[in-house]
Amino acid sequence: MEVLNGGGICRGDRVAIVLPNGPEMAVAFLGVASSAVCAPLNPAYSASEFEFYLSDLNFKALIVQARMNSAAITAAEKHGVPVIELLPSLEGAAGIFTLRGNEQSLTSSRVSPEAGDVALILHTSGTTSRAKLVPLTHANLLASARNIATTLRLSDSDRCLNVMPLFHIHGLVGALLSSVTAGASVICTSGFDAEKFFPWIETLVPTWYTAVPTIHHAVLARAKADRKPLGNHSLKFIRSSSSALPARVMQELEDLFHVPVIEAYGMTETAHQMTSNPLPPAQRKVGSVGLASGPEVSIMDEGGKPLSTGEVGEIVIRGANVTAGYVNSSDSNTESFTRGWFRTGDQGYLDADGYLFISGRLKENINRGGEKISPREIDDVILQHPAVAEAIVFAVPHETLGQDVAVAVVLREKAAVTEREVQQFVAAHLAEFKIPRHVVFVDEIPKSASGKPQRVGLAEKFGVRLSEQRRHDFLAPQTQAEKTLAAIWSEVLGVEQIGIRD
Repeated sequence: MEVLNGGGICRGDRVAIVLPNGPEMAVAFLGVASSAVCAPLNPAYSASEFEFYLSDLNFKALIVQARMNSAAITAAEKHGVPVIELLPSLEGAAGIFTLRGNEQSLTSSRVSPEAGDVALILHTSGTTSRAKLVPLTHANLLASARNIATTLRLSDSDRCLNVMPLFHIHGLVGALLSSVTAGASVICTSGFDAEKFFPWIETLVPTWYTAVPTIHHAVLARAKADRKPLGNHSLKFIRSSSSALPARVMQELEDLFHVPVIEAYGMTETAHQMTSNPLPPAQRKVGSVGLASGPEVSIMDEGGKPLSTGEVGEIVIRGANVTAGYVNSSDSNTESFTRGWFRTGDQGYLDADGYLFISGRLKENINRGGEKISPREIDDVILQHPAVAEAIVFAVPHETLGQDVAVAVVLREKAAVTEREVQQFVAAHLAEFKIPRHVVFVDEIPKSASGKPQRVGLAEKFGVRLSEQRRHDFLAPQTQAEKTLAAIWSEVLGVEQIGIRD
């Protein structure tokens, strides 16, 4: 705090953080958020994405790890954002570091933030002018963290193994802040690593971990690859959130670890958790994301009318953990809030016991293994390609991620481009997880009577084409290691054919 205050940074000022996962990232987040506004950014962003954020959000400083080669530094220097280097201590406790840079000898007010001040700002999807920026106050974060700690009955004897990225709300609140609020411990790993996961469980003795379903899939696959029984472990429960957990995966996790798997429902706008299945002996319902865990949860129709038990409509929420509204986006705020209720864009219903079931998404965003992706952002990039006349990005089902990215492309007359060239073009502008895994070349894109392109139903409409292209792109395992891994994944997922691109 002294380094930030000494550089003229204080309450209300925005500070970007681009750091690898680990204890330094966790401590940096806590320190910055306690004295200014913290904005963690994904280190995997492309140069153009860092350009957008650092030019648009009026940051007072960027914190990066010393000797880190990042496009964020170049973007910061271009836009006159001071760069502060973080130097981890090689001695002492985890998370100890020093900061250097931003030595402006300015005087700040050093006024402590209040509950209603913004502590964290995150984006919901995409990194262009259409991105929704979510400001979360100290009160929002503390309410959600306390709700999670209460739901999971955390105490000072608990120890969370964090394998989630600390630039996402799931890792920041679901793992870190919930533990800190309860006086518990957090093991801050460098991120999920299948080979290290079980040694971490054995040597670091965590009592729980939280992750997206994609990671749970990988844990099961690693367990089968090890081909040895799991010995005694310290886990009391496992938590899953950020996308739907298949019932089969939940059962296999419980069979492997012999502990309950708790599925929860969260969003960035609600400082993560909204509902959660309870711990035993209370009832857990497979297929449900559980009961309201602090905030109020209801179901509304399109006109904002509350619906009865069992009726399907839009899931809405209100409570102390919910953001007051997006930054500089009055249209989005009007659409997303109704009489104090936040409209999630998800569709579902409440049963007679108050358990929430999600039946689909009303919004167009693609949920790829917990990564929320804006289709329009990718549309605009592909439309810059000289061979492309029209393009529309949409979601396709994926066996492990839940959804993946696909695009239908109409070429300009006499123009030619391959799927690989389209993917490489996107890769030059956006992060890897936004690259379409399927590119379908079509004569025309379906449109409504008003001429508006229709994303809904495109996966089904182009399903045969995608299946044909999938077989064409299939690349069989070559080495013995690849064949072994493919066999394991085939058994775990119940999929007959697994290639090295899967």
